[in-house]
Amino acid sequence: MDWGALGFDYRKTDANVRYYYTDGKWSEMEITGDEYIKIHMSASCLHYGIELFEGLKAFRGVDGKVRLFRVEENAKRLQSSAERLCLPVPTIEMIVKACVEVVKRNEKYIPPYGTGASLYLRPVMFGTTAGLGVKPAKDALLIVYCSPVGAYFKEGIKPIRVIVNPDYDRAAPRGTGDVKSAATMPPACCRVKTVINWAIRISCISMPQSIST
Repeated sequence: MDWGALGFDYRKTDANVRYYYTDGKWSEMEITGDEYIKIHMSASCLHYGIELFEGLKAFRGVDGKVRLFRVEENAKRLQSSAERLCLPVPTIEMIVKACVEVVKRNEKYIPPYGTGASLYLRPVMFGTTAGLGVKPAKDALLIVYCSPVGAYFKEGIKPIRVIVNPDYDRAAPRGTGDVKSAATMPPACCRVKTVINWAIRISCISMPQSIST
């Protein structure tokens, strides 16, 4: 694998871990190589956005050792998100154990020191209760998976140009902007599309000027 050429995207690894919440309790940790999940078409996460996620990284140090960055703090934030979305709340120990297990089972995908790349961990939890009305989920699925990644922006850790667009709000006041809810992310897609269109228009406008000079 060309570690230096990695972008921020999903690449298949060997294993992910899962916990299921049913009948008022969490299952034991399940380890699988399956990238897919089977879910009811009327699951609450699909209709009402009862879903949360986290993101953290594992790095290989100059000494060759692998280290997870502030995994306990991510676990605490996941708990806060679960409480806010009325999802079953996993324990800190469950989340940390899942993250450590995923790193161990996918160690060969951890980029070498000095490449600027890392192993990105994505904990994600879905409300899986089937129904039609808006109500808290009684059932849930917690997954932790991983992917080797490069820098989020192609430029790496450098200053970037940004556009401040006041036409869209990602999260309403007193809403779910303070937690990692999947429902707060789609509005950002409109801004990304706007920026892409803006860049294309600027390119089209400036190109004749650059050619004529």
